[in-house]
Amino acid sequence: TVDSPYNVVVNLSNRQVELYERDTLLKAYEAAIGQDEWQTPTGDFAVLQMQENPAWEHPITGEVIETGPANPLGSHWIGFWQEEGLQIGFHGTNQEELIGQAVSHGCVRMRNDDIRDLYRYLSVGVPVEVK
Repeated sequence: TVDSPYNVVVNLSNRQVELYERDTLLKAYEAAIGQDEWQTPTGDFAVLQMQENPAWEHPITGEVIETGPANPLGSHWIGFWQEEGLQIGFHGTNQEELIGQAVSHGCVRMRNDDIRDLYRYLSVGVPVEVK
């Protein structure tokens, strides 16, 4: 982990991303989580990578969509899980109407304004708990 006062908790039961400074809840953001066949992994993780204006690669077809209105990652990516070439993280969305639902391929989708806000607080190594 990194020397940061912040940590993030993803509460799958109420579909929220909670930002803490030490033990104090600073903000809670509504989120979409992984669907039944692609559940968001639970456990203790850390931020692995952060990127503005990311490209997206479809996990099944391999099609790459560059940054822009058709990109389902929105404007920011905060990765916290990686295995066998697959990655899961927080990101914006081009379908904000689906926030609050279990619809993703395991990622935690957030409103674009919310992911931009969260991004300001985090850095590589910040703890992430998914429960």
